[in-house]
Amino acid sequence: MEVQETSYRDTKTVSDVQSEQARFLLRVYNWMAGGLLLTGVVAYAAANVSAINSLIFSNRMVFFGLIIVELLMVGALAGWVMKMKASTAAAVFWGYSILNGLTLSFIFMVYTQSSIATAFIVSAGTFGAMSLYGATTKKDLTSWGSFFFMGLIGIIIASVVNIFLQSPAIYWATTYLGVLVFVGLTAYDTQKILKMNILGNEGTEEDTKEAIRGALTLYLDFINLFLMLLRIIGDRR
Repeated sequence: MEVQETSYRDTKTVSDVQSEQARFLLRVYNWMAGGLLLTGVVAYAAANVSAINSLIFSNRMVFFGLIIVELLMVGALAGWVMKMKASTAAAVFWGYSILNGLTLSFIFMVYTQSSIATAFIVSAGTFGAMSLYGATTKKDLTSWGSFFFMGLIGIIIASVVNIFLQSPAIYWATTYLGVLVFVGLTAYDTQKILKMNILGNEGTEEDTKEAIRGALTLYLDFINLFLMLLRIIGDRR
């Protein structure tokens, strides 16, 4: 595959390659934006329908069941998306977006709508700037990946521990560190997505699956950045 891609690059100008990469990244953004829109609509609707609200948050088994299914769907897409049919990968991506909307509906019950909108706008601006940096910089961001991944593991461990400790200091430390981690991962993941894209397969099933895989990665970066910023600037009801 590497030989084929090198050969393809050799037959194209730098401008041609950059144009194809830009079109691919636009497809990734379109999938990601669609997922975010679906999540937002479902979250808002679920928060305003008392029957759904009660079903999810009055029964821990239902809530944690949804979380487990979400994790399984993310794992399936991250690990086996290229072995799926494009239609199957799309169905899993949309299904995950819906389930995530259900579990995130709590934010509309905890925070004011104006602060949610503010956090979203700040997140979108920050995400856009860092993703643009990752897509255009000539610097190799590979080293960022391991650094921010270790930071992410640290946040997860500290958050689990804090379930029992209930320490405000740990809560805010993980929140601010989380913003830093997901800002960095946005740039790193954008560059990684472009590097992993196979040139010359535009419009194929493989191309669609690559776009979905990239969209899932950036979707997760955006959602987590948004939630961290919402902790900081969100006004509680």
